[in-house]
Amino acid sequence: MPPMARYLVTGAAGFIGSNLCFGLLEQGHEVVAVDNLQTGSAQNLQGFTGDFYAVDVTVKGSLSGKFDGIFHHGDITDPRFPDDAVVLKRNVSGFQNLLDLAKQTGASLIYASTAGLYGNGPTPMREDQQKHILTAYGKSKSQMDALAAEAGPEVHVVGLRYFNVFGPRESHKGRAASMVYHLRQQMKQGKRPRLFNFGDQIRDFVYVKDVVRANLLALNAPNGVYNVGTGRGSTFNELVDCLNVALKTSLTPEYFEMPYDPATYQENTQASIELAAEKMGYQPDWPLQKAVSDYMEWLDASSDRNQ
Repeated sequence: MPPMARYLVTGAAGFIGSNLCFGLLEQGHEVVAVDNLQTGSAQNLQGFTGDFYAVDVTVKGSLSGKFDGIFHHGDITDPRFPDDAVVLKRNVSGFQNLLDLAKQTGASLIYASTAGLYGNGPTPMREDQQKHILTAYGKSKSQMDALAAEAGPEVHVVGLRYFNVFGPRESHKGRAASMVYHLRQQMKQGKRPRLFNFGDQIRDFVYVKDVVRANLLALNAPNGVYNVGTGRGSTFNELVDCLNVALKTSLTPEYFEMPYDPATYQENTQASIELAAEKMGYQPDWPLQKAVSDYMEWLDASSDRNQ
């Protein structure tokens, strides 16, 4: 059976990009994966049977070819990256190059935006609420959203504002990996999970499998930007409870002072997913406990394979 469609995935050796590559392959699509491997990990694509190219998408003219769709996840994603100018320049120029390619070839362009644009605004966070940009990463995503809106009828382009994504193939991100991953690492060593005082901060933790499905649904959605979360906020304390269940432990949190500047730290996140449900047909399949348990099983199996 011939492939159903031909897709380009940027940032393919990264967290969401690699999961998307395997998800598309499982559906029988032809996948062309690109990554400059500066922050991604080649190990994330172990077993990938599509085409891979070491390409820097910020270089104009570095990409060509005919695609049915482009999934763009090739950005600097660490909100605490040390050079704001580099984040802004590379993220925006890379997106502009992908937007030009989509216009030239008629491909749909699905790209990663961020819930970081909402800052410490009211929850549940809605796509049209006032933005409160805290970082250069957020500023780059705001500019990308503006470029997408300007593209208008010339190209089919959809942005996805991810909330707090976690799941397989994120460990290479180091400190930028999810707190689900970091707390698990502590607890597997028998250590008490360390939380900011007093664990009542709220996050909309969304499993990467729901994020992959949202990307596929976006191919048939109207132009726009949509939240991708669960629609439910969970406290850090609740996350520890879920980890205790999944790991069969009973470790209590150790609290400490939050070390970041409050002006750049999001205290609470929770998505409104009403627009995504209406326009994309998106509903999350993975509530937190189910997702955490599935992820812990994957991590244990991955550890066994690598021994």
